[in-house]
Amino acid sequence: KAKKKRKSNKSKKSAATLQQTNPPTIPVRDLFPNGQFPIGEIQEYKTDQDGQTAQNRMTSEEKKSLEQMHEDMYQEIRHGAEVHRQTRKYMKEFIKPGMKLMDICEELENTARRLIQEKGLEAGLAFPTGVSRNNCAAHFTPNPNDTAVLEYDDVTKIDFGVHVNGRVIDCAFTLAYNPKYDKLLEAVQEATNTGIKAAGIDAILGEVGAAIQEVMESYELELDGKTYPIRSIRNLNGHSVAQYRIHAGKTVPIVKSNDPTRMEENECFAIETFGTTGKGLVHDDPDCSHYIKNFDVTKVPLRLQTSRTLLNLINKNFGTLGFCKRWLERAGATRYQMALKDLCDKGIVDPHPPLSDIKGSYSAQFEHTIILRPTCKEVVSRGDDY
Repeated sequence: KAKKKRKSNKSKKSAATLQQTNPPTIPVRDLFPNGQFPIGEIQEYKTDQDGQTAQNRMTSEEKKSLEQMHEDMYQEIRHGAEVHRQTRKYMKEFIKPGMKLMDICEELENTARRLIQEKGLEAGLAFPTGVSRNNCAAHFTPNPNDTAVLEYDDVTKIDFGVHVNGRVIDCAFTLAYNPKYDKLLEAVQEATNTGIKAAGIDAILGEVGAAIQEVMESYELELDGKTYPIRSIRNLNGHSVAQYRIHAGKTVPIVKSNDPTRMEENECFAIETFGTTGKGLVHDDPDCSHYIKNFDVTKVPLRLQTSRTLLNLINKNFGTLGFCKRWLERAGATRYQMALKDLCDKGIVDPHPPLSDIKGSYSAQFEHTIILRPTCKEVVSRGDDY
């Protein structure tokens, strides 16, 4: 590990002539003018994951030349990963209890936009910033006029994504100011790292889920004199990621499952796990904020002019990436509620409402994006924080 660290530092130094400011204002591309972005954490494949031994994969000339063909894709993903690391590093210093969730999201999004040099559909944010608190596990971002404030005792999942040329980094962490939740965060971080270790070419998705659950559910949390088992949330999961497609069709369970599907060479996955002190099951909450245009939908005739106008705005600004009501307004949409409902009713846009476990429970999340390169597994979004 130390050897790898030294190597990556050296390549960073030779490339990075400029130093990032605080708050960060210099686009990441300008920090790496030679276009070589920092490589993520490299993990070798386990020998039993496919017929070839891991060592053969690392050294095979055929596999190395296959990687050359994908070099552009790797650099785009690494570019996004470095933006994610620098954004979250700054936000961890910035966020304090007492702040409005709205202000936190806007600061994060504006920082990421600057660092990635947002440019239409070529580069920018991949989905709205999740600031899901306590029993809400995912898909909460403030809607316009939300005045909610971050509390000291909140357990907040900060889930944000960026992309370069549609190559998405989907990566998340949990913030808790009160140390009484430490075991919950530790359980989920360990479970996510276990999922990353279990992932690989030819790895069976159901077995990855079993490995995650075993680690997650070996933990418990003592809160105010009561002991809670920590459970994997069984209806949340990781997923494959493809160009301009955050959920690309494969799901990575976080509980034991009979899914025989295998991971394949050069696929990207968002490995995310969720642990909870509740039932281990989330339900849809009202007041949806997250939406994604359906990737597979072909032309649907729209009667309402307002719906046609809104769809054009979505196509132009977000394509098949995620968006929220705040972003619609930022892009100039007005009185869009009816049109948005129409697009959802017709299956053109998919709503992704907030997902919550039972009231009074606490949930945590950690997530990384990995590439199953032909020679090795790269945890692209890994940082020295998590």
